[in-house]
Amino acid sequence: MLRLGGLWVLRLGSPAAGVPAKNLGLREVASRVSSPGSTSPRALNIFDRDLKRKQKNWAARQPEPMKFDYLKEEVGSRIADRVYDIARNFPLALDVGCGRGYIAQHLNKKNILEMEIPTVSVLADEEFLPFRENTFDLVVSSLSLHWVNDLPRALEQIHYVLKPDGVFIGAMFGGDTLYELRCSLQLAETEREGGFSPHVSPFTAVNDLGHLLGRAGFNTLTVDTDEIQVNYPGMFELMEDLQGMGESNCAWNRKGLLHRDTMLAAAAVYREMYKNEDGSVPATYQIYYMIGWKYHDSQARPAERGSATVSFGELGRINNFMSQGKKSQ
Repeated sequence: MLRLGGLWVLRLGSPAAGVPAKNLGLREVASRVSSPGSTSPRALNIFDRDLKRKQKNWAARQPEPMKFDYLKEEVGSRIADRVYDIARNFPLALDVGCGRGYIAQHLNKKNILEMEIPTVSVLADEEFLPFRENTFDLVVSSLSLHWVNDLPRALEQIHYVLKPDGVFIGAMFGGDTLYELRCSLQLAETEREGGFSPHVSPFTAVNDLGHLLGRAGFNTLTVDTDEIQVNYPGMFELMEDLQGMGESNCAWNRKGLLHRDTMLAAAAVYREMYKNEDGSVPATYQIYYMIGWKYHDSQARPAERGSATVSFGELGRINNFMSQGKKSQ
């Protein structure tokens, strides 16, 4: 069972939301970490973060915003399951990009304290975590980091605020997310307009994710992928749900509008290429799950090179010997 003492939830907004850092136990600017609003010289400016904030705020103001939460609630549940698998207590945790608490609601269900976990909400930017070094025992993040311009720095920030032997458990969309929609729009736009623009945001490749976690300082890494397929009546219903989730494209190089004929053609291509037997169309969401630990002397470490006392060749002979023994029986 899980014992979680307290949870800080971080929502996308202005750093610290005008609340004095001394009142929240936050840092103003820590060493090794850039100040809010500054950009790393290595960072690519792919996404319009102001537009993404407006998209999420618009989605939150809709009459029935929770009807679009099905995907984030499912992934939040799977993140919580990975937290349950770790047999330890977490006195203080941080949820980066919490939304409406998609992870916290599942952590509350199995909290051994049998009470709602106390939470503190902070408006900040995922690229600038306003917390002191070695603050949290656990950091979680679900479907938020794929909109970050400087993912390496965001991971370094998470590593920075973790205590030694603390763990980060996160999930983000993978490169094959919405490949059906991407392909349909590209084919229709090429046929109708003689070329295409990106209409689905770019995503990180899974083979890069482990490298980025290692470079941020994490060890004992685990990265795995999963796919969630959701069926919709048609392409336009899918796009409506993406807008309701606050997941519309916000890349700087996006095209503002598509012609009506192009959109109708894309919907026809989508249905022709991918439709199910019942007439619905699938949308695939690829999810990357990642786990990384901050170093501590108590953690298990690999043995030094050359310290083995048994070679692989000897192990092979032992295996053959055991196999022959079973056959003789």
